[in-house]
Amino acid sequence: MHPSAALRTLLHVKGRQTVITALLNSKSVFRKNALQFSRSTGDKASDKDNLLEKYYVAKQAYEANLPPPEVNPLGVFANNELNLSQIQVYGFDYDYTLAVYKESLHYLIYNLGRDFLVNKFKYPKDILKLTYQPGFAIRGLHYDMQKGVLMKIDSFHQIQFESVYRGMTQLSKEAVIEIYGGSYIPQEMIRGNGSEARMKQLNDLFSVPEICLLSNVTDYFEKQNIAYHPEILSYDIQNAVQNIHPVMHKLLDEDTIGQYLENHPDMPRFLHRLKAAGKKMFLITNSPFKFVDNGMKYMIGPNWADLFDVIVVQARKPKFFMDQSRPFRIYDVPSNSQLWERVLSLDKGKVYIEGNLNELQRMTGWYGNAVLYFGDQIYTDLADLTLHHGWRTGAIIQELTKEINILNSEEFRHDVGWLQTLQHLIEEMQDFEEADDFIEQLLVERDELRTFTKAMFNKQFGSIFRTHHNPTYFSRRLFRYSDIYMSHITNLLNFSLKHTFYPRRGALPHECKGVVLFLAKPARPHFDSHPELSSRSSSGKADDPWDRVRGGE
Repeated sequence: MHPSAALRTLLHVKGRQTVITALLNSKSVFRKNALQFSRSTGDKASDKDNLLEKYYVAKQAYEANLPPPEVNPLGVFANNELNLSQIQVYGFDYDYTLAVYKESLHYLIYNLGRDFLVNKFKYPKDILKLTYQPGFAIRGLHYDMQKGVLMKIDSFHQIQFESVYRGMTQLSKEAVIEIYGGSYIPQEMIRGNGSEARMKQLNDLFSVPEICLLSNVTDYFEKQNIAYHPEILSYDIQNAVQNIHPVMHKLLDEDTIGQYLENHPDMPRFLHRLKAAGKKMFLITNSPFKFVDNGMKYMIGPNWADLFDVIVVQARKPKFFMDQSRPFRIYDVPSNSQLWERVLSLDKGKVYIEGNLNELQRMTGWYGNAVLYFGDQIYTDLADLTLHHGWRTGAIIQELTKEINILNSEEFRHDVGWLQTLQHLIEEMQDFEEADDFIEQLLVERDELRTFTKAMFNKQFGSIFRTHHNPTYFSRRLFRYSDIYMSHITNLLNFSLKHTFYPRRGALPHECKGVVLFLAKPARPHFDSHPELSSRSSSGKADDPWDRVRGGE
């Protein structure tokens, strides 16, 4: 068979991964004939033959060098170098930091918020039939309060097409471009420009049931042809969810707390280890004392408060970190009341409410990089501490365990590795003559792989950490405002209190090719490393370039 005939046959085959399948079935015939043809004519093979040969060699070499799973789901991942021996004070948020909740809490928040909409805000009673859909949303999404559109945005403010929804309905690429004039979201829409931002980002895990309720109600209004204002709807649902928090706090009492709160067996050991090492510890949370007390007794025991040097509840973060005028007040536990006396010192054994960070630092002497504070909310917990106070920060990202397990799966490693190789093949081949038809086939294959790998994380929105090409808006802020991050606070038990966490040196675009084409013999390709996917501190292995083989959706 003439190589060009083999090419024409391959280009007319249909179906998923058509080129791969056809090549694997006919590789020996094609390669033998292509090489014989090249020798017999004494000329170079045609451009199309060269394209297929490159494709085949790259595929063969890639299959022979599939990277091993590398990332530890219980690792600690470094954005900045952090030496624990320099940390003398450990601070913690409560919700989703020390306390990790079960999915049942999301159902409770959704149901209470939905009922509040109907009973208090007089929304249609049919809304009571709506139910929580746990697999729909992820955190970090943006909601356009003018257009009623929920979307995933990357770190360069680019919309990820196929992850844009109005209600529960996905918007087409053409519809998104018609609304926004392209894929770019301007800075002022996200952050505001002297006024409130048009885009609302849903950052914490408490927002996941809120997103689902917002999408469900939007979908109901759209299908029933009921006129509504997206911004008013957003505020109503936000207010409903905020208003049900006192009810939720009462429902999670000492008898029911186990239905909603995980009881991690290593949590007591983690806190006692810090105490035994002479470290100071404090707790700053927006939740009320009784709610925190029930949870900590369940996880740690009745004397949990003895572990902490300072306890602050109802702190009203982020105002706690920004407002210098709010004084501390003593909370009297037996009478469940606030005392009126002036607070001159923060004493162990007492519980405080409100207050502000400047007063906390002044009364304790806890300044600068000797303090490490952990939280789950990037803006509420971590941003101001990093930008204005020099504290070291750690983020607790519960979704990491699931995401890393997917990254380590053979199916994902296979597909995303080949996806990156395809991307590089497309880039390298586009200047060949007569390459358009072949590249069109590769683009179809690439897009199918993108959709498939995205759905491994979440069918609608994919990974919380990245889009097809780039880190998400959420993950870029995570890397900016946290020195380290992990799936659970007890992951630190895998390291000594003198351990230093080092960030990986990732290749910049001009420093390293994304993929090396295998035109001679198989070789290990170099991929960009990503701090959310690998860490020397979690694996303890040398920085082999092959360790960088991690991709996105």
